[in-house]
Amino acid sequence: MIYPSLLHCDNCPRNCGVNRYEQTGFCGAPAELTVNLHTLHLGEEPPLSGTRGSGTIFFSWCNLRCVFCQNYNLSVLGWGQQISPTELCQMMLELQHSGAHNINLVTPTHYTFQIIDAINLAKDRGLTIPLLWNSSAYEKVSTLQKLEGLIDIYLPDYKYAHGVYALKYSSAADYPAIALKAILEMDRQVGPLQINPNGIAVKGLIIRLLILPDGLSGTQKTLRTIADQLGLHHTLSIMGQYYPAGEAAKYPELQRGITQAEYDAVVDSALQLGFSHIYTQELSCSDAWTPRFVRNSNLVECNVTPNYSAAEY
Repeated sequence: MIYPSLLHCDNCPRNCGVNRYEQTGFCGAPAELTVNLHTLHLGEEPPLSGTRGSGTIFFSWCNLRCVFCQNYNLSVLGWGQQISPTELCQMMLELQHSGAHNINLVTPTHYTFQIIDAINLAKDRGLTIPLLWNSSAYEKVSTLQKLEGLIDIYLPDYKYAHGVYALKYSSAADYPAIALKAILEMDRQVGPLQINPNGIAVKGLIIRLLILPDGLSGTQKTLRTIADQLGLHHTLSIMGQYYPAGEAAKYPELQRGITQAEYDAVVDSALQLGFSHIYTQELSCSDAWTPRFVRNSNLVECNVTPNYSAAEY
């Protein structure tokens, strides 16, 4: 099938305009879906992983390609196998059959229209568990609108408050403004997080905040933006799992993990602002919580332990 949107690709804010059937743009992705891993993942936030795991599908390539990406082999090197929307549909159904609480689409933005076809096919064939869009938030509102009614849970990263660092580490000076608009659209579609009596998320928004060393992510400012623009009723996931990965070794300021004091300062700020729905993590300066990706191999197992040390405040 030929997707007209890929003939002059403008699916994301990069607006590369390339014909992805003939060449690739900034993200590096071809027209064909490329996946590295689909697995039951126990390392997500508690209402996502639950007791049986989140049915996680890791897509290859990325439209942000952060220099410190922990999934660098996928996002930049493109490790994975090309599949059809029908094969993606089958992955979703297999994960549901294995007991997954949801289908967790990781770094999906550059394959939005192929994924939409796979979701519709899967629903026709019996997919009933929630669909989760796990992205960098570097998205176009017009593209996100195509997902309305299909995606139940949005899990965006809100990576940077300052364009200077978004430019330096992700080649996206417009990231702060773009991400806010995207998250506002996600909120419009699904609203605050809803959890069923078993503690499992069924709908809504969780905003992830990855803290970088020396305040480079500007998380304190991001918290104020969320409070002002989205409200204090939203659920936050404050992530302490940064470690130097990808090309971080080229940047002296990125060559260490964050300190407990840096992490605690962000949590304290969130509480002082009035947020009460917060997931926190134990700190880690290693890849212990990162799935093991293999070049050109679609694994079905993932040895990642739960990494969240506290439920909501």
